[in-house]
Amino acid sequence: MSTSFEKYQKRRLKSSYFSVILSIAFVLFLLGLFGLLVLNTKKVSDYFKEQSSITIFLKDNADQQKVKNLQTLLESEPYTKSITYISKDEAAKIAIEENGEDFMEFLGYNPLKNAYDLFIKADYVSPEKMTEIEKNLAKNEVVYEVSYDKPLIDLLTKNIKRISLWVLVFSSIFVFIAMLLINNSIRLSVYSKRFTIKTMQLVGATKRFIRKPFVWSSIKLGALGALVALVALAIAMYYLNINFPEFGFLENKELLAILFISIFLMGIIISWISAFFATQRFLNLRTDQLYY
Repeated sequence: MSTSFEKYQKRRLKSSYFSVILSIAFVLFLLGLFGLLVLNTKKVSDYFKEQSSITIFLKDNADQQKVKNLQTLLESEPYTKSITYISKDEAAKIAIEENGEDFMEFLGYNPLKNAYDLFIKADYVSPEKMTEIEKNLAKNEVVYEVSYDKPLIDLLTKNIKRISLWVLVFSSIFVFIAMLLINNSIRLSVYSKRFTIKTMQLVGATKRFIRKPFVWSSIKLGALGALVALVALAIAMYYLNINFPEFGFLENKELLAILFISIFLMGIIISWISAFFATQRFLNLRTDQLYY
């Protein structure tokens, strides 16, 4: 009978440990994903910024050598990410494909102009800098017109600032929530052994002696939970990098190492602190208070 009871207790204890490890792992995994988002906020915002382009329309009678000089000048500018030449014939084909009708048959000629699509580096994508670039380009003698989506640039700049602010706010809140959830998991684990704690205290064991195994056990649970979370996070990052290579999630090895170490240490430190105070609480309770 006693053997069956002991087996039942062991199964219950293992189940309790497993639940705590999974709880810690899940919370730390979500925290890791959020940390990954925070670390890559600039990369993501830069990616969307660099989709913005300035279209430089050229004069029909522009000298070809001067056009080449303009291209050389643009390629040497610090704000240039890439530049693409689109002839008026190519532009006409694109317009026909998009609209589904041949406007040149109606007009009798091609009204479009040769142009350069100039893609700007993220650091230069702001209303002020784009306006300055537009003014400088418009002064060139072979340029007919310079065009870009000004409302889109304004909206993009404002939204990125807002998103960056909210990411910082939510990351702080999420860290606090993660600490609370891990703390509750450890407290419940210690709570299930409150009578064992009080029994040890009644037979004369010191508080330090009683706390030690509970704290060490919680540290091990926190470490195991953190390792499970890190394995899951590494798998998630691998698939994110395959599906979204343009964001370069695995490029900055140093920041990733800091993120992984931080998550591992967080799992251990929160578990240690939670176990210490949870054990201390039950050590300070009277025996009759253990039932409430």
